[in-house]
Amino acid sequence: MVKITPAELGIQDEDLARRVLVRARTIAPCLDGFDEGSDERKDVVAILKGVIAELPKPGTRNVRSQAVNNASVQYRDIASAFDGDATASLRSLCGATTSGALPVGSFPDPSGISRLWPEKYS
Repeated sequence: MVKITPAELGIQDEDLARRVLVRARTIAPCLDGFDEGSDERKDVVAILKGVIAELPKPGTRNVRSQAVNNASVQYRDIASAFDGDATASLRSLCGATTSGALPVGSFPDPSGISRLWPEKYS
């Protein structure tokens, strides 16, 4: 396992690539756990390249929103470039690395629910 490098993201601006990688790792900490050449690693790189492609151009960094007819886009920082789809995709890849174990614990929480229906949850 080798960490994903800024060079893999295919852009000239290494600082921007590093910032995107840092943000991606906060969303899905498992990103550096994929083997080099694996499909999951290629998926991560593809998602991050898509995020970078959607970032505003350097001169428009301070633009808060843009609207044309019914379409509008807001940019504030790199975190805003990780839309719901990119975030969900990265997190789903982390789910692929788990052992498939079921959640640990009991449901419903006996402290609250059992007071409402003591005959059922006692």
